[in-house]
Amino acid sequence: MMTQLRYVFVALAVLISLHYLLSFTNESYGNATSFDNLKEQFTDNNPPDKNVIPPTYDNVDVPPIEDDYYSGHTSATGNTSPGKDGDAAGSTTVPEDYYGGEECYKFFSPKGKCRLCDARSKCRITTLTDSPVHFGQIPRADWFQPDWCVCSRQGHLPLEQVCRMFFDVCHTKSRPEMQQNGVIYGGSLPYRNMCRFNSGFFYRHELLKPFKYYWRIEPDVKFFCDLDFDPFLVMQDQNKVYGFTVALPEYETTIPTLWKEVRKFINANPGLVSPDNAMDFLSDDGGETYNRCHFWSNFEIADLDLWRGEAYSKFFDFLDEQGGFYYERWGDAPVHSIGAALFARKDQIHFFNEIGYRHEPFQHCPQGDAHRRGKCWCDPQQNFDYEWYSCLKKYDALFEKS
Repeated sequence: MMTQLRYVFVALAVLISLHYLLSFTNESYGNATSFDNLKEQFTDNNPPDKNVIPPTYDNVDVPPIEDDYYSGHTSATGNTSPGKDGDAAGSTTVPEDYYGGEECYKFFSPKGKCRLCDARSKCRITTLTDSPVHFGQIPRADWFQPDWCVCSRQGHLPLEQVCRMFFDVCHTKSRPEMQQNGVIYGGSLPYRNMCRFNSGFFYRHELLKPFKYYWRIEPDVKFFCDLDFDPFLVMQDQNKVYGFTVALPEYETTIPTLWKEVRKFINANPGLVSPDNAMDFLSDDGGETYNRCHFWSNFEIADLDLWRGEAYSKFFDFLDEQGGFYYERWGDAPVHSIGAALFARKDQIHFFNEIGYRHEPFQHCPQGDAHRRGKCWCDPQQNFDYEWYSCLKKYDALFEKS
């Protein structure tokens, strides 16, 4: 009997040791098995996407020495975004399949070294559309941390290695704390690179210079409706500059100082803010605090000139200098949303109600006549528009006031 108990205790000791080992070495496992996470399973106080967004950029702490890979961002009338491990073709859906226009739009996939975007992957992407597809390379300076991340050059170490050393030294507190507290992508440096690139550099890429509009397309998203209109013509004819389908609050732990910096910029540059802006979408008290509402930027149809303009260019450069993309985990969604809400008129921000769309775990499904007109095949009852965690009602309220 004592021998059997001894084996039981030995087995338990091994299991507990493995648990702690995996908790410290694997971010996803640590998040999933933390006491905070287990507690959240029995409470309703957390946003519904707390633990279900695919960890595309988890478990990667530093960029590769070779040119980093970014498989795209659909633009200038289309672009495709990176999937897990750079699988751009993955399950990408081409929106042109769902509207009957005769326009043939170009698709772009900016990338780094041909590590994953090889001939086979390119072939998979080009078979999805009859439109021209272009592949380009992201400049290293647009993807990696900026030069000011270097505390001091030590010896003859490559810049990237010195940046890594600085980041590990200067972020020994913030990144592990975010990771331990279950902040999504809190420990990931490549995710921060991506957010900074999407916030301030993709629209400057050489491939996009000839174009005015873009539609961002992510892998593993779903479109549910047949459109009888061209979204780009809607943008052009109605003078819209930003289009969205889902709006929700950002995680507060990823942007603790973002609004403080936004207010600094506004106070220093009041003339850049549009008189008829959408501040009431962002703030419930006239701009004193940020309610964290933002447009979910994995879907966006926008005018590239909004980002290229003086106001947003100065805004991004100011935010970049504050370092919050790395010191915290500022995302491109709140940065784009704040920029659009401040520097465009509120009536230039458009809700594409007719476009049924899903990016896990949220879904916009057109209702009523819009569902019938579009022959949508999504379930109308699976619709995030006015759930408790949605910000769409704040967008609607912009146009209800006199």
